Amino acid sequence: MATDKKVLTVQDISCFGQCSLTVALPIISACGVETAILPSAVLSTHTGGFSGFTVRDLTDDIPGIVDHWVKEGLAFDAIYTGYLGSTRQIDMIKDIFRRVAAPGAVKIVDPAMADHGKLYFGFDEVYAHAMGGLCGEADIVLPNITEAAMMTDAPYVGEGYDESYIRDLMERLLALGAKTVVLTGVSYRPEQLGVAVFSRGDREISYYFHERLPKSCHGTGDIFAAAFTGALVQGKAPLEAATLAADFTLAAMRATADDDSHWYGAKFEKALPILTAAINH
Repeated sequence: MATDKKVLTVQDISCFGQCSLTVALPIISACGVETAILPSAVLSTHTGGFSGFTVRDLTDDIPGIVDHWVKEGLAFDAIYTGYLGSTRQIDMIKDIFRRVAAPGAVKIVDPAMADHGKLYFGFDEVYAHAMGGLCGEADIVLPNITEAAMMTDAPYVGEGYDESYIRDLMERLLALGAKTVVLTGVSYRPEQLGVAVFSRGDREISYYFHERLPKSCHGTGDIFAAAFTGALVQGKAPLEAATLAADFTLAAMRATADDDSHWYGAKFEKALPILTAAINH
């Protein structure tokens, strides 16, 4: 069913590289949802594989933008955050949750700070713990396993984990205050990769697994989070939204697999018809 709800997404603009706002805006819009943006920074490219990139921190611009929205009486039915540049910006997001969230708004946080056991460029443990505090104020959090471990001081064990480890991670995240955890990059078999969904009050974790492709792509976490947000706002339950988002992300990766020159991102544009069809099904 179509919706007239409005989503605000807060994250950086990487001008080139198919990630962050250059992914979130077209994907959520393709889901049929009006999308407003609040850039946290402007980068010439993303930081994965490029060197010498430029960065313009927009922290000082955020309060004035939010003040203007409040003056205009603007409010959003969902607020989805991605890559944030500093703990100061994390504190600002908490203020944004309070000031421009419409009644009943869903707050979605993608920690977007680490993968494969390592923090992204420019982040440290202080930032990871601050992000854990932001996740505690969210309705739905979308971490990968590295981020989940770092925010909750759990051990990161690489590929050698079982379901009890995943359950412990998700319970730790719920203990921070989040209502639902959608954990990405979960795998119990080498040939599979998937997502796990666990909400407060659930007895069992719900899973969706798909084929693991031999090549990874930059920006797939942002693609998944944007598609998940669009599907959720269009009325899909968290597991169904995660399933749609995972299938869409996989389709984008498949569209990119044979193009070695396209190492910097995934061709999500080629897969948008798959997403819109699934949303409208």
